[in-house]
Amino acid sequence: MKKDSILKEEIEEHQPNKQLTSAELADLFSNFMGDSMFSCVFEHYLQVVQDDEVKDFVEFALARSRRHVQEIGNIFKTENIPVPVGFGEQDIRKDAPRLFSDLFMVFYITQMASASLLLYGSAFSNATRQDIINYFRSTLNDSIETYERGRHLLLSKGMDISSPTIPYPNKVDFVEKKSFISILTGRDRPLTANEIKHLHYNINTNILGKSLMLGFSQVASSEKIRKYFRDGAVLADKQIKSFADHLLKQDLPSPKLMDDHVTDSTTSPFSDKLMMYHGSLAGNVALTNMGTALSQMMRHDLAAELMKFLPVIGKYNNDGLNMMIEHGWFEEPFTATDRKELSKSSPGFNKN
Repeated sequence: MKKDSILKEEIEEHQPNKQLTSAELADLFSNFMGDSMFSCVFEHYLQVVQDDEVKDFVEFALARSRRHVQEIGNIFKTENIPVPVGFGEQDIRKDAPRLFSDLFMVFYITQMASASLLLYGSAFSNATRQDIINYFRSTLNDSIETYERGRHLLLSKGMDISSPTIPYPNKVDFVEKKSFISILTGRDRPLTANEIKHLHYNINTNILGKSLMLGFSQVASSEKIRKYFRDGAVLADKQIKSFADHLLKQDLPSPKLMDDHVTDSTTSPFSDKLMMYHGSLAGNVALTNMGTALSQMMRHDLAAELMKFLPVIGKYNNDGLNMMIEHGWFEEPFTATDRKELSKSSPGFNKN
């Protein structure tokens, strides 16, 4: 144990001299942008929240997002890397009325923590420098604690986001017919627990996405952006109905919509830049969730249904990115050196 401790100390002492990898740069940049955005969202929540228990939870989430932004900023400064602009006070309107209910705030933070577990898990498994490994370990722990607190709070407020229950098996069995996965006959067999899990999870994320898009569509400053969010709400609703239909056909409950937790406010608490970035983030999370679900679906008809949404979501995300670029809102991620461009700008380059 003493040897392990000494080795760890030596690694932690010398590894900061190792240059950050592309994976570490990518994950730190994404984390900075995401948590600077969440800090703004949570600040608005804190200004309008009414329930004391929810207020404590929002404060808890806000403190962690702010700490993440601070810690990543310090890493970039130590490495002499420009700190991203991200989001800040300029992206919040202090006097704006509430756009979402208290219960929605808890649901939002809990779902974001759930998504963060996947993102931080990937970042942790791709980190190689010890200080970055330590950082993403701490963010994973933060997300775990936030998710647990959020689930308990939702339950205490009468909202259960658990997957449906199914009877326990009474014997071990093996699949004997290929029709278990057939696109024609496989659709008639009961859903597996894994298929139920992923359908339910994707419904919940789209319920959140739909409510967000509805809220943003009420407060965005231009008709073009409002239409973009309305289209996003329609896309989320299509996925909810499609996935819920499979659960309902087998007498399994589907999560309830949260459209009624969006207020009638038309005053935006956030900048258009923040809302557009949030829409982009939601789209990326949807694609990640869809890809994970696709890899787990054994029924061909379910896989085909998921696949039909992938290009539609991809196009929606691309349209959003183009709009952000048009407005000068898309902050460029860290990129590799453009060697061809460097060679063109060198003193010896002959344009003729």
